[in-house]
Amino acid sequence: AIRFTSQRAVTLVIAVITVVLGLIVLRQGHEASGFALFLFFALAFGLGILMTLPIGGADMPVVISLYNALTGLAVGFEGFVLQNPAMMIAGIVVGSAGTLLTQLMAKAMNRPISNVLFSNFGDTGGAEGGEVKGTMKPIEATDAGVMMAFSDKVIIVPGYGMAVAQAQHKLWELVQLLQERGVTVKFAIHPVAGRMPGHMNVLLAEAGVPYDMIYDLDEINNDFSTADVALVIGANDVVNPAARNNPDSPIYGMPILNVDQAKNVIVIKRGQGAGFSGIENELFFADNTRMLYGDGQEMVSKLIAAIKEI
Repeated sequence: AIRFTSQRAVTLVIAVITVVLGLIVLRQGHEASGFALFLFFALAFGLGILMTLPIGGADMPVVISLYNALTGLAVGFEGFVLQNPAMMIAGIVVGSAGTLLTQLMAKAMNRPISNVLFSNFGDTGGAEGGEVKGTMKPIEATDAGVMMAFSDKVIIVPGYGMAVAQAQHKLWELVQLLQERGVTVKFAIHPVAGRMPGHMNVLLAEAGVPYDMIYDLDEINNDFSTADVALVIGANDVVNPAARNNPDSPIYGMPILNVDQAKNVIVIKRGQGAGFSGIENELFFADNTRMLYGDGQEMVSKLIAAIKEI
């Protein structure tokens, strides 16, 4: 997030000027000068940038969804101007779906949509969540595979990193191996995992994972305390205990998956970077957490190889 003095005032002034200039261009019609039209689009472009710059922390997924809705509405309005029914229908569908998606995202983040849009748009209170004490403890894929193979219950938490690594097919292969050994395996999906609600569900369904193995936050959260291993692949902020324990954290109050309550936690992660919110994840420093560094698909393949050798 990038902020500067009087940022909201500057944004408001540019918004007013853009609207006024747009009305002038509309009133002049074909007689409007090319410079006025260019200036209108330039100001609109700048307004979009200024609205996006201060966004950070937990607001970002909500704002991405909101911009999708606004894109649809823009297409719909353009359809009205051009008398194009196809554009009107497409714009209305995308706009309404995007608006509903924005409301669902805001609810999943435990933030009223009015608060996100008007009161504290992109504001995280200046907090960075504080410094996390401790160190991240790495683990080898062989040891992680053995730990999972001799477990009774494993819960897998996928995130956007799984999508980037395209590891869903290998992950399903891993699950099938564990099931052959009598291990109970479940998938835990956070409402805002990925870039939109349902992102992880679609990827897992594509890989062949049955729907009855996929659970949402409310259904699965109480199961973590009885899980022998929680495998986190590509998820970060949605499993950060700071959202529950640290009032100074930018994501405080956001519902999370209770991964930290599992007996053992294995996190597959490319490196030690922060998540979408830009803060450290307390889970990664916990005593019961081990970090398996590397590409998601490659690490899952190594887990599969380790289990096959047992």
